[in-house]
Amino acid sequence: MQDLKTHISSYAIECGFDLVRITTAEVFTRDRDAALSRVKSGQMDGLPWFTESRVRRGSVPQELLPGARSIICLGLSYLDPEDEEKAGSGAGNVARYARVKDYHRAMKRRMKAFVRGLEEKLESPIAARWYVDDGPMLDRAAAARSGLGWFGKSTNILTPSHGSWVLLGQVITDLELEPDPPLKKTCGSCVRCIDDCPTGAIVAPFVVDNARCISYQTIENRGVIPMEMRPLIGDWVFGCDICQDVCPVNRKTESPVLPIQKTAAVGPSGQLDLVELLEVTEEEFRDRFQGTSIMRAKRVGMQKNACVALGNNRDESGVPALVATLKTADTLVRGHAAWALGQIATPDAISALQQATTSEDDPYVLEEIGAALAETRQRLPTSKA
Repeated sequence: MQDLKTHISSYAIECGFDLVRITTAEVFTRDRDAALSRVKSGQMDGLPWFTESRVRRGSVPQELLPGARSIICLGLSYLDPEDEEKAGSGAGNVARYARVKDYHRAMKRRMKAFVRGLEEKLESPIAARWYVDDGPMLDRAAAARSGLGWFGKSTNILTPSHGSWVLLGQVITDLELEPDPPLKKTCGSCVRCIDDCPTGAIVAPFVVDNARCISYQTIENRGVIPMEMRPLIGDWVFGCDICQDVCPVNRKTESPVLPIQKTAAVGPSGQLDLVELLEVTEEEFRDRFQGTSIMRAKRVGMQKNACVALGNNRDESGVPALVATLKTADTLVRGHAAWALGQIATPDAISALQQATTSEDDPYVLEEIGAALAETRQRLPTSKA
């Protein structure tokens, strides 16, 4: 059994994975109960697919693969040490995992090659199912039990060699393999991720309130970003890396064995031009971002996020694009453009808002315009707005 396990581990590295560990196919009882508690308490609100039935199914490997005996847990680093982190008032930040081509496809291609190649090397078929985070499998629970990493207080899995910059995958199989023990590492008394989260989304160690997370607001939220959340989002337009950037475990990490191909849709600085986002057509958006995670947010979502980032940056050069957006964009985007103009509050921005009070007929957008003008009067008491 040990020779087989050694063979599997070395072959996983050969297939381009950075980490490989083994755990049993036993039920994830504790993690199931914790996930169900989060669902019932409303901390997963906004993710309609994250249901109690999904959690229950994902916690029982035997339901996902009858006859399951072991789970091969795989880790793939998406960190590019050559990434240039630059700040610019006209740019919006993209989380690191979205700077590579769609990681679901990248992971699944490697996992499929791994399983098929394993069958060839063993000269016999094996029963296997493989999952990334778009399946029901409790991926972090499996990673922690296998010793691939440990739960950080941010709920990210932290690995000793690659930090939290890892994509997780699991191969459930009928092979009988010796399990690896969980790591004894913990975060100790460190609470950097909790203290530095601008929205207070990490409400307690190991507990995230989904609706307060910047990643949720910029990716999953298909509606209006709550007014009180907007200033806290800063210049993030897709995802957020703050809790990972401040984590001491991530200060020294190894480079990936076989890096995932980066996408040309996002520049080397990991940022997107905000005015370009506001002006992009649906066809241009698809052509540019097809095959990337950014497609999840859709064009309207990214334009909504661009408005918020421009407003937070107080970027006066973005006013002409925001004015045009206020006139012609989708309703949801027009509302957020109004908010941004109220934050920037140049004479041109205020004038555009005032004119829109007579040309706009959508109740939601009018409400945003009214709130934006009120904001300018509060911040600029001498303004004639």
